Order: sequence, then C-alpha cells, then structure tokens
Amino acid sequence: MELRGKKVLVFGTGKSGIGAADLLGLEGACPILFDGKADLDKEAVLHKINGNYEVSVYAGELPAEVQESLDLVVLSPGVPTDLPLVKSFYAQGLPVWGEVELAYQTGKGEVLAITGTNGKTTTTALLGKIMKDARPSVFVVGNIGTPYTSKAPEMTEDTITVAEISSFQLETIETFAPKVSAILNITEDHLNRHHTMEEYIRVKELITKNQTSDDVCVLNYEDEVLREFGKKAVPKVVYFSSVRKLEEGIYLDGDQIILKTEKEEIPVVKTGELKLLGQHNFENVMAAVAMAYYAGVDMESIRKSICEFTAVEHRIEYVTEKNGVVYYNDSKGTNPDAAIKGIQAMNRPTLLIGGGYDKESSYDEWIQAFDGKVRYLVLIGQTKEKIKAAAEKNGFYDIILCEDLKEAVQVCAQKANPGDAVLLSPACASWGQFDNYEQRGDMFKEYVRNL
Repeated sequence: MELRGKKVLVFGTGKSGIGAADLLGLEGACPILFDGKADLDKEAVLHKINGNYEVSVYAGELPAEVQESLDLVVLSPGVPTDLPLVKSFYAQGLPVWGEVELAYQTGKGEVLAITGTNGKTTTTALLGKIMKDARPSVFVVGNIGTPYTSKAPEMTEDTITVAEISSFQLETIETFAPKVSAILNITEDHLNRHHTMEEYIRVKELITKNQTSDDVCVLNYEDEVLREFGKKAVPKVVYFSSVRKLEEGIYLDGDQIILKTEKEEIPVVKTGELKLLGQHNFENVMAAVAMAYYAGVDMESIRKSICEFTAVEHRIEYVTEKNGVVYYNDSKGTNPDAAIKGIQAMNRPTLLIGGGYDKESSYDEWIQAFDGKVRYLVLIGQTKEKIKAAAEKNGFYDIILCEDLKEAVQVCAQKANPGDAVLLSPACASWGQFDNYEQRGDMFKEYVRNL
C-alpha cells in the first residue's frame, strides 16, 4: 500500500505505537494516535515522538468524523482484535494491520521469524548472534524489545531481520512472509486474549500463512500439535527433537546435536561446549541452528556463534550468591509451562517466588513439576490465592503469601539455608504490579543485591 498522504490511526501509545507513528511519518502518511485510556497524558505522548511530522492524539473516545476519514488502522500488539471499536473498523472495510505488517511492508531484505509459547527470546537472541556474526546487515526485532517499525527505515535489500513474533502480533498480519520461520512449541497461554486453545493454535500457525514451498518452517517434532501441522504446512518442514533421532532434521543424540539433511549427517556441537543449560535450551539451540543453516550460513560459523552465546537476561539468569544461597531471576517465566522449565533447571533445594497477573492459566502441572525440590512457595500478586488453592489441591502446603516482591525476597532470605536457591519464576504475567517482566526482573535483582 502507498502510505503517502494516507490518514492512519495508530491504536496504542506505547513503544510499538510510537514506533509505528514515527515510521508512518517518515513514509509521508498522516498518523493519528489513539488510546482507550481517557486520562492519557497527551503531552507526554507527543514528547515521545521522534521526527518532524504532524500528529494528533485522541484518548478515551474516537470522534466519528475521525473514524470516517481513515484509510488504514495500525493496532499495537496489546490491543485485542475483538474490541467493539476494532470490530467497527473491520465493518467499515478498513484494512487493519499490526505493527509487524506495517514494518514488513516498508522494510527490505529477508525475514527469519520465530514464535512459540516458550523459548522465543532465547532462540531469537541466539539466531540474532549467529546472523550478525555471519552477515553485514542484521536487525533483531519484535517481541524481544526493539519495535520492528523502529528499524524498518534502515533496512536494505541485503538486510536480514530476525524477528520474535507473539501470537498478538500474528493476529494482524496480511502479507508478512518469512524466508525461514519457526514454531518452537504450543502450550496453554494467553487464553484471556484468544479465549480457546484452538484459536491460540490457529493464530500461532499463521506465521506460515504467506510462506511458499521455497521457504522453510522449523517445527518441534515432540509437540503433537506441531507434528500434525507439519503434515499440511506449505513450506519445507524441518523438525527438531531432543528425544529421538530423526530421518531428516536436527536432533539430540546423547550429548551431541546432529543435523541430518537429505544428503549428509552433520555433527553440530556437543552440549557440554554450550554455555546454556537444560534440555529446553538445547531445543532452542537446535531451532536456531536449523534456521541459520537453511538461511544459508555455513556450519563452522554457526558452531562458533552458538558456543560463544550466553543466557538471556531474565531467563534463569544467575544473579548472585549471598550467605551460601544462590539467587536466580526467571522473570520471563510468565506462564506455567515456562516456569516448569525454570524449576527443572534447579539442582538444589529451592525457595520459589510465584504469582502475578491472572491470564486464566491452570497451575496444576507447574506444582506437580516441583518434584520435591521446592521448600517454600512464596506467592505475590493477583493470582496468589488461586495458586495457593491449586498447590494445596496437589498436596503442597509450604506456602507463604506476601504483599509484594520486596517482601517475598526478604522472606526467602530469612527462610533459606546455605546450599539453597531462591528462584523468581512467577508462572504469571507482571501486569498490575509492574510494567513488564523486565521491570519485575530488574526489581528482583535490586532487592536481592540490597539484602
């Protein structure tokens, strides 16, 4: 779509919304910023704008005459597509894009895109390192923290964009077509947004919507949903497995990762050479390796990059040791399945801090995964009573309820014995108490260091 002169509503005034407005301004469009919060500080929003373009800001309600004048709507990822206002845009026949679609249509080069319930950020960061080590122009964008729209103007035909794409972002793609995509896994998450598991799965699988048979999709063979999806997917499917040898694909054989193509068997790396711990991370490595290999990077370069890579901040991140107690920040464990990976990575008695915003998840499997490791479950946030009830139903009673994260850290410090671990792995989103999981993780680290 030619954007010059078009009136475009950007719904949402956070990082993504501002990035979209700035890109639209550069493209010669007329952006209009809108936020559903009636008490929005419009001046503060205007101060975030980067660029020399005219922009108007509306809050609370969108005047009918403004809506009628629009040519396009760009939704921020946090805006549900089933809001009455968004439905009225569709009814009006307006194109409704997400910021990923806007960035894709204005950016250049090839895209490597990753989605999945868990492991996205580690895999994206790792693939980003592999590509940066091998190619001159690489951007790592999306759900990982840098809005795709903020980098689109800098892209050339030689650019490789490595993008972490959430289900919220996939809902609003139109032409977005990665050269190589990956779906790492699908477990229950964001049902407050997507309402049913079937809809969540459908949206995740949209990452391949515009891929052709010349493109590649990397899938987890051990995920039954994805194994079935692979049978009908249009792009060439490359599976990874941490459990079995594959006829073709990338797999873990003992302590060795092996890539098997139609023509050859390539030893990739021994797990002991990696700085990442745990089977879930070996799966992330396999996905990133397969994506890079099918994007044309030679194996020697891939091997060097993956051996140098260290863990992502907020994902089972070592913080410090105090009085013989080791503290880990797993604030990115924002759903039960991710938090299961966190507790599985612990190799000592653990005091576990959990709880937060309620995404309507079930906590039974998380509690069943404690496996005798958890000495105390210390709960905070909106879900603390719900998790307490789930824990007691599953026979776990060593539970402490706290008002906030600061108190939880202090309680853990008092209760921990030398040789224990304290793990923040909440199994819940951070909203309500924090702006995002990064802020929650940063505050945890600050509280721990101030003990």
